[in-house]
Amino acid sequence: MAKAPRPPTPRMPRPKELATILDHVRYAVTQFRAAQLVFAHGTTDPLAEAAFMVCEALHLPLDRFEAFAGARVTHDERKKIFDLIEARIRTRKPAAYLLQKAYLRGIPFYVDERAIVPRSYLGEILDGELFAREHASLIDDPLSVERVLDLCTGSGCLAVLAALRFPHAAVDAVDISADALAVAARNVAAHGLEGRITLHEGDLFGPVGGARYDLIVSNPPYVDATGMAALPPECRHEPPLALDGGPDGIAVVRRIIDNAPRHLTADGGLLCEVGRDRQILEKIYPETSFLWLDTEESSGEVFWLGAAQFA
Repeated sequence: MAKAPRPPTPRMPRPKELATILDHVRYAVTQFRAAQLVFAHGTTDPLAEAAFMVCEALHLPLDRFEAFAGARVTHDERKKIFDLIEARIRTRKPAAYLLQKAYLRGIPFYVDERAIVPRSYLGEILDGELFAREHASLIDDPLSVERVLDLCTGSGCLAVLAALRFPHAAVDAVDISADALAVAARNVAAHGLEGRITLHEGDLFGPVGGARYDLIVSNPPYVDATGMAALPPECRHEPPLALDGGPDGIAVVRRIIDNAPRHLTADGGLLCEVGRDRQILEKIYPETSFLWLDTEESSGEVFWLGAAQFA
């Protein structure tokens, strides 16, 4: 016997009392909390996510939210906001996928389900000075950087940030996923960097031959098997290839570390994000002096290895 069709999901109530932008943000926060959504894709809590979604829906700058908070919302705008709130709760898709936009260090990037949502602690490091212990600069002069390699580039966000940070550098960006590279190509073009960023399809260092770089950056897959099994619904909309780091989480990271020395200049270095895998890395590489860099929101999740440290 054929199964009876599943009844349609009832629509959320759309209170007519809501009038201003702030009203709609407040309503979204309430609904997001009630639905127990997870926020791990550029926003950290329901308020930040609600403000991001409402401002993007209305094409308003988020950094000037207070200036528009009291403005009234039109009928068409109200419908657009409610549709987004409902979609976020019903599908559990990250807001970045629903809006096809994400920001990293204030820079806008296009994104869809073909690539992981742009987010990385490396963004903060690339955006500012690269400092080591006792404030010794990891890269003495950003203008001296001539070649950068971005491994596992995904949406191309780190390649774009690197090109902006190092204005004289040519950037190679590699990903094994042709779909992700299509997203990256869109972002490279949007920022007018086609002449400086070259996209390569392939496995890690494979597409670049024997090239050497002043800086290698990577935000590779580093979620272990236990973490993959426990991913929240939001993360399950992202390509598993961009998250799955193998049974122990560092299958890809190990390959990067083992092969990086052959692709670094004498003064070059590797900057890599590894999440919570610090302990296992230090156990596997007991003779390697990892320099762990903290950011505003992380501690010990990004390491630096200079060419001399590999030796």
